[in-house]
Parts: sequence; structure tokens; C-alpha cells
Amino acid sequence: MLVLNATYEPIHVCGIKRAAVLLLKEKAEVIENGDGELHAEHTAMARPAIIRLRTYAPVPRRSRRRLTRRAVFARDDWTCQYCGDHRDLTVDHVIPRSKGGSSEWENIVACCSSCNRRKADRLPHQARMFPKTTPRPPHPSVFIQVACPRIPPSWDYWLDAAA
Repeated sequence: MLVLNATYEPIHVCGIKRAAVLLLKEKAEVIENGDGELHAEHTAMARPAIIRLRTYAPVPRRSRRRLTRRAVFARDDWTCQYCGDHRDLTVDHVIPRSKGGSSEWENIVACCSSCNRRKADRLPHQARMFPKTTPRPPHPSVFIQVACPRIPPSWDYWLDAAA
């Protein structure tokens, strides 16, 4: 289930049980129903696809999201940032750690194995290999895509509006 903040901003993906609890406690409302129903002993309700919290939940903007390989790949659209290939991806430190580079969003890009071997332990100007896009921390919607690899079509509107 996609969880929207009270401001209709996508903030989280949760399971059906958590969504049902939020709805039953009236902490959330259904924005869009999915297929099927949820059944309990004395009640039934439509299966939600998108819910919205009734009260605003503060989302820390300045805090860093955890850097993971999947998040880097999703941020870089599952594409090598040097040659544009989509196969055999790994991550590359633009400025190698051996040369003082850090493991932060601004220094890591998706890279295919062959480009990673070709660049090796060199700086971009030494290898004459520069990333196609400047690495930056990803938009929060990237983490929703990582949490739920198959995005239902009903979520597209909300994720596109947040981008």
C-alpha cells in the first residue's frame, strides 16, 4: 500500500496489515481501493491500494537516506553512468576511496562491470571517464520504488506529482 502524508505527498510503502490497522484506528483514509476485499470475523472492507494519513507526519528533509546499491541503481535509472549499458551493474566511486573519495551519494554512481574495471583506481580525468549525470542524493520517491519494485499503475499519478 502506498501511504500518503496528510499533504498528499507519498512518504512510505506499507503492508496490508499495517494499512488495515491505520484504517480501523481511523488514523488514515482510503484514497483508492485495490482489487478484492479484506475479511475479518465480523467485518469486511475493500482492499486499499492508496491510503492517506489524517494528520501530518513530519518527514525529516535533511536527514540522509541509507545508501544502498539498489537505491543507487534506481536513482541512476538502472543505467551505467559511463557507457549507458543496463547489464551487469555494480557501483563505482567517482573519486576512488584510495584517493580520498567518500561513500556518499555525491560520489557513487551505477556502473557496468567493464567500465568499472576500465576506470579502476583512477580519477575521472585520468581515466577520461566522466559520469553522464552529476551524482546527487535521490528524490524520496526513489525509495518507494526500491521498497516496491513493481509499482502499480494507480500509484503513478501520486509518484509523478511528487517528483
